[in-house]
Amino acid sequence: MHVLILYLSRTGNTKALAEIIHNGVGGNIIGLQLKTPYLEDYQAIVAQVVRENETGYFPPLKTKIKNIQNYDTVFVGFPTWDMQLPPPMKSFLNEYNLSGKTVIPFNTNGGYGVGSGFRQVEDLCPYSKILKGFSIKGGLERDGIYLAIKGNSRKEVRAKVIDWLQSIGIKQPLKHN
Repeated sequence: MHVLILYLSRTGNTKALAEIIHNGVGGNIIGLQLKTPYLEDYQAIVAQVVRENETGYFPPLKTKIKNIQNYDTVFVGFPTWDMQLPPPMKSFLNEYNLSGKTVIPFNTNGGYGVGSGFRQVEDLCPYSKILKGFSIKGGLERDGIYLAIKGNSRKEVRAKVIDWLQSIGIKQPLKHN
């Protein structure tokens, strides 16, 4: 199984989740970056993301995946932004043809869930096999809670990831230690 774990992370929670998955299944792990990064100010990002979603704008990516055709399985990790898939992840899924690949979404959120994110992955990957996604609460940036998947929380998340990977038939599950 040739695996790519691609993630978008602002506060580190989705990155932490991607690392847990990577430890279990191996492959290549890549953080998605924009050509022009979002501003640091949370309210400015929220306003920009709302505009991008309203207009259907796909921000240009700095990250380039060479030989995407070599991957059989692509994990796609993202935080919930505006109750949907973040525009940078929409850019990636619009730019790269994942037809015939197994796509596995995973998500962190501020407690409000994945929104329409998993459905949007399905819509943007119509010729891919989409496996059941994984979603978990991370931080809540709006309230100043940033990296929440650390310490004991990371261990608890890790156990949930093991169960999820096994439930979707991934052959190299993590150990529960």
